[in-house]
Amino acid sequence: MVIHQADESVVEVSRSSARSAIVLVCEHASIHIPEDLNDLGISPDAMRSHVAWDPGAMAVARRISQNLDAVLVASTVSRLVYDCNRPPEASDAIPTRSEAYDVPGNFGLTDDEKRARVSRYYAPFRERLAFEIARRSDPVIVTVHSFTPNYNGEKREVEIGILHDHDSTLADAIMQFATGYDVRLNAPYGPEDGVTHTLKEHALKHGHQNDMIEVRNDLVADEPTQTAMAKTLTSWITQALESLGADACKA
Repeated sequence: MVIHQADESVVEVSRSSARSAIVLVCEHASIHIPEDLNDLGISPDAMRSHVAWDPGAMAVARRISQNLDAVLVASTVSRLVYDCNRPPEASDAIPTRSEAYDVPGNFGLTDDEKRARVSRYYAPFRERLAFEIARRSDPVIVTVHSFTPNYNGEKREVEIGILHDHDSTLADAIMQFATGYDVRLNAPYGPEDGVTHTLKEHALKHGHQNDMIEVRNDLVADEPTQTAMAKTLTSWITQALESLGADACKA
């Protein structure tokens, strides 16, 4: 596979030579908006909020990567620039509004401008993730996200979501070991919300084990809670794969 020339500037890969068959993914890892996009015209409040990224998700993913000796593939730009967990044809891949915030810099983009965003930000991410998956025998794809405790004024009681699309094998196995929190399947989102693109594109098409983990971001707000959550999730993933007869440390 030929890796896109812009790969290094829009994709961060950690532990590419890791021994584990697990491939960790963090699509909403970064708050960064490239300078030439002029902050997309959004307010400072929006820039700092969960609409721009998944707070705590990358920190947790890094620690899981260390715990499991697993590769981690992450986007280095804000989801408002391009949401790498959406296909190019999705209306919210380049959102014009996210929850309470407008994104003026995404208004009225021409088809050529949209294609340029896809080429610059999504294609390199997709290609590098596919490359890392292809390097491993019997890969297991696990994506790491966080979600806001309050959405459009509604308080969310769920603390951790274990998400899946049409293959729930790994999600069901994780649920057997998911204790100590309010943990729910396909909550606060599910496939009907269009959030399982990475799983469909990189796992389901090829028959790989997969899961998407959503953690309420108030539970991973600082280093101690991020470390503790990573330890918990590492344990759940490891036990789940062992229960399925998978060797997570096999490259």
